[in-house]
Amino acid sequence: MTALIEARGLTIQRPGSSDMVLRDVDFRIAPGEIVTVVGPNGSGKSSLIRALLGHMPLAAGQVVRWQGLRIGYVPQRVQVDTAMPMTVRRFLSLPRRIDDATAVAALARTGVEGLERRQLTQLSGGQFQRVLLARALLHRPHLLVLDEPTQGLDQPGMVAFYKLIEEVRAQTGLTLRMWSDQPG
Repeated sequence: MTALIEARGLTIQRPGSSDMVLRDVDFRIAPGEIVTVVGPNGSGKSSLIRALLGHMPLAAGQVVRWQGLRIGYVPQRVQVDTAMPMTVRRFLSLPRRIDDATAVAALARTGVEGLERRQLTQLSGGQFQRVLLARALLHRPHLLVLDEPTQGLDQPGMVAFYKLIEEVRAQTGLTLRMWSDQPG
């Protein structure tokens, strides 16, 4: 089966240092798979994500992406400047403008319809994660990458978010890649 994304001999070095974050990593993600990477803080999970997305240089190895691969990304954290007002609707149009109907449909799909005019800073943690997910799904990705998507959510919020992810995957056939911290 053709891989959506494949790492061969992936080695990542900490910027400005000789410290290796990851060394000689090989893996592949096939369509429809759910892959979870678990490890303690500082183990290189987020660096791996950035390298796969092409946002971090490789010290060695290569990342091969399926031609035309569209990746949706839900980051671990997004800093929202409280001095700069931004509505949910405007946020969904960054960096590419979308029409109102598309924005409304994306928010409805993730269970936060009606929030278009709310300021990002007024959202609860769970609402904000669902808005991030809506944004990641806007351009119909083949691969959805989630970097610790439930960080900061309470237990009911975590359960609801993972149920939502499974519903979206069942409806779209998305491939999922998730990262989380290992307890202890």
